[in-house]
Amino acid sequence: MARTTNKTSVTRTPARRQTQKERLRQMEVLLKISSLVSAKESLDDILETLLQITNQEIGAERSSLFVHDDRTGELYSRVAQGNYRREIRILDTTGVAGHVFQTNEALIVDDAYNNEFFNPEVDQQTNFETRSILCVPVRDGSGNILGVAQALNKIDGPFTEEDKHYLELMTSQAALALKNSQFVERMETTRKQEMEFLDLVSKLTSEIDIGVLLQKVMTEARRMLNAERSTLFMNDEQTNELWSEVGEGENKSEIRFPNHLGIAGAVFTSGESVNIPYAYADLRFNPAFDRQTGFFTRSILCVPVANKQGKVIGVTQVLNKRGGPFTEEDESRLRAFTAQIAIGLENASMFSNIQRIKNYNESMLESMSNGVLTIDDGGEIVTCNSAALSILKMEHPDELIGKPSQEIFSGSNGWVQKRIARVMQTREQEIAMDHEIYFGGEEISVNMTILDLVSPDDEDDLGTMVMIEDISGEKRVRATMARYMDPGIADQMLAGGEDIMGGASKVATVLFSDIRGFTTLTEALGPQGTVSLLNEYFTIMVDILQSEEGMLDKFIGDAMMAAFGLPVAHDDDEDRAVRTAIKMIRQLDRWNAERERANLIPIHIGIGLNTDSVVCGNIGSPKRMDYTLIGDGVNLAARLESACKQYAAQILVSEHTVEKLRGTYRLRDIDSVIVKGKTEPVVIYEVLDYHSDASFPNLMEVVNYFREGRRHYLARHWQKAIDHFNKALSLNPADKLSQIYIDRCHLMQENPPAEDWDGVWVMQSK
Repeated sequence: MARTTNKTSVTRTPARRQTQKERLRQMEVLLKISSLVSAKESLDDILETLLQITNQEIGAERSSLFVHDDRTGELYSRVAQGNYRREIRILDTTGVAGHVFQTNEALIVDDAYNNEFFNPEVDQQTNFETRSILCVPVRDGSGNILGVAQALNKIDGPFTEEDKHYLELMTSQAALALKNSQFVERMETTRKQEMEFLDLVSKLTSEIDIGVLLQKVMTEARRMLNAERSTLFMNDEQTNELWSEVGEGENKSEIRFPNHLGIAGAVFTSGESVNIPYAYADLRFNPAFDRQTGFFTRSILCVPVANKQGKVIGVTQVLNKRGGPFTEEDESRLRAFTAQIAIGLENASMFSNIQRIKNYNESMLESMSNGVLTIDDGGEIVTCNSAALSILKMEHPDELIGKPSQEIFSGSNGWVQKRIARVMQTREQEIAMDHEIYFGGEEISVNMTILDLVSPDDEDDLGTMVMIEDISGEKRVRATMARYMDPGIADQMLAGGEDIMGGASKVATVLFSDIRGFTTLTEALGPQGTVSLLNEYFTIMVDILQSEEGMLDKFIGDAMMAAFGLPVAHDDDEDRAVRTAIKMIRQLDRWNAERERANLIPIHIGIGLNTDSVVCGNIGSPKRMDYTLIGDGVNLAARLESACKQYAAQILVSEHTVEKLRGTYRLRDIDSVIVKGKTEPVVIYEVLDYHSDASFPNLMEVVNYFREGRRHYLARHWQKAIDHFNKALSLNPADKLSQIYIDRCHLMQENPPAEDWDGVWVMQSK
């Protein structure tokens, strides 16, 4: 037994010695790993050193160490053997590496492509064929998993349990240095990002062109968050719209939409960020834009842009982060970015508004027919418009700008400089009407206004403004004519270049109005009372006329003549004339109510309207002329106004006007007449729209009975006509026109008309 035991001991000794030797070698390797990685400063160097040792000790063709990025939920490796040296990232749930990381358990894979966890995409990226895999978790001293280590394609056979144990020992030996270097790298990356961030903010906030700034901000936001697209929308407070500029150069365009619509609108109105990992799964997302552009939106991050007062002035939106959805860190970085550049955005927006106002003011000045000069508090001319150059007979702004005003306005024009000096001293406005200035050897008649320019707070004196109106030539004629006639008529005649004494034939609707019983009124009121009454009455009537753009032709005692369609025609001049007549009666009723309350005599008027071709022009002598209308069309309107008395009406309109009406009015056909001085009959209508239910009860029923009465009247059925007119009277006893026709029917019964009677009534008076 002793020999046997001794023999057995002797045979085991070489194996024991081999194991001890192997353990010593492993300890040397582990010490070597500790020594080497502790001397490395960067994460890349540690990874490369660790992988070189792994390949040698395990006997693998290639090895990789994936470190976990807890900010993105990814495993990344920066070193791979072969000709490739780049960063590879995979989700921490995919592939063999993801499985080991999630389970925290090592795994040996003998046939990679037949393994359910294997992801061949890394092979495709590196052009490497993986056959077998040894993958172990990398843990720190506390057991926290930092990543995974992989050895690929063992050279002399399959990976063993001993290989697994050895690789776990090696990675655990380097875990502390790996963790520290990862922390240092993150700090360095963060510091670098902060420095880049500060440098970027500094550059952006110095940009004052809002269009350029928008493009830069969108570019940097897209780059900073590794997104496919980004858009910065600014709020337009005047239109309540979010707007942005897209494209560059000739392809640049502006997009606008109401600031409460869509995801951007929701962020703007709420002031809260929105992070949508899957756009099509969110009900707030509108896919219409994707369909229009062909772009596919996966993820959306949208944050408000607020100024230093906390007011939201816009939103920044980024789309489709590469590698996965946007993270909380992305949101924080974008919020910080927008907070820093908000001041620049607001300044650029203010500059844009100021520039727009400046351009508007310059455009307005250039479009003015009056000359405008501004003079600073030192007496030098600062600005001038084109009209000022023209009036002062100068060709280039340099002849005025920068020159002392006393140099320009000297000699015969010295009176202008004296007034400028007085305004600068007293700060009170000076007006000079119809004065003469001399430039370019010419005498120029001008109206001049000199104003003091002050700051909005009325503290700083900014200088003086001189406004010059040239009233020479045609302008003097226009100013003179405008005192006696509608300025539009004067403008049309002068602009048309026609002879001032000339005339034209035009279609117009003529309106005549006249006060009833005016002679009795004048006797009761006396001269002063009559003039006061007429002034107040005509003021009311002319205001109504001008509200419908009618032209006042003249006052004829207590009568008024006006026209529609002159000097400028409208598509609805006939309707304008009818509306004017209705307004005149309604306003007169309100005025009469006030007069009656004051125990004053009410007044009543009649109005006649007719549309026809009239001759219009200036009639008179070169010293005194009036723009007026003449012709049969004018006479008929005057006859209809007079006929209002015979028909107990207030507004009578000819068939020529009714045929062209576009609107719907309450009219009744009251007669076919031949007016005094004419041979052809004309159908006339009464306008009833000014009536209320109180002033004309049962209006439409009365009109219908009246229409039937007129039909029987024209058919010589006198009694039937009388019956219908009586029915009309029963509904409105104040309808005098129905009584007039009853009287006519009785007259016709007693004196039947001739066989050829056609129902036309011949008026014997004007």
